[in-house]
Amino acid sequence: MEREEYGRIEQAAELLKALGHPVRLCIVKKLLAGGCCNVASMERCVDVTQSSVSQHLARLRAAGVVQGRRQGNEVCYEVTDPKVRAILSVLLQEEP
Repeated sequence: MEREEYGRIEQAAELLKALGHPVRLCIVKKLLAGGCCNVASMERCVDVTQSSVSQHLARLRAAGVVQGRRQGNEVCYEVTDPKVRAILSVLLQEEP
């Protein structure tokens, strides 16, 4: 296997690891459905504490799945990796 191909495989594995938790999948699904949203909104959706949502968002940010942008006093998060919508549609058997 070529080094470049192996690098792509490693990146794909890291993306799947980042998505490999029910709370993170729920967060990403909410962001894809509703667009940009803040931690407080996600907290109500996934029924976990704000600190837990923040930890999951940190994992998603580190993997390049989401990014946050400041809007006044809050940070609004959105999905930035275009592959994520396709992955979730297959996993959750939904239309892309």
